[in-house]
Amino acid sequence: LIGSDEYRLSCLNCHGVGGKGNGPMAEFLIKKPSDLTVLSKNNKGEYPFLRVYQTIDGRVQVPGHGDRDMPIWGMRYLEEDAMRYGGFGGEDVVRARILQLVYYIQLLQQK
Repeated sequence: LIGSDEYRLSCLNCHGVGGKGNGPMAEFLIKKPSDLTVLSKNNKGEYPFLRVYQTIDGRVQVPGHGDRDMPIWGMRYLEEDAMRYGGFGGEDVVRARILQLVYYIQLLQQK
């Protein structure tokens, strides 16, 4: 799975292997990382796909998300990918990387 590789590289340090917010860096953060396994549960059983996408991307303020403690992955990815694929191609790659993460996090939801 591409999403699991992307998660391992970008999210695991803070959110942990299973997405519970207990990664190796979590203890050093002022604000505890979110438990990614309860996003659907906390949203009346519906996975908040667009909100998860926007939160990961970070280039648009997500209403109700509060202060941004998480990296703005959309910008970080674009910096990496635009050099290789150009501006428009880089944006396509950024969307693909974020979508893979969103789908992977959807798999982590508690039943």
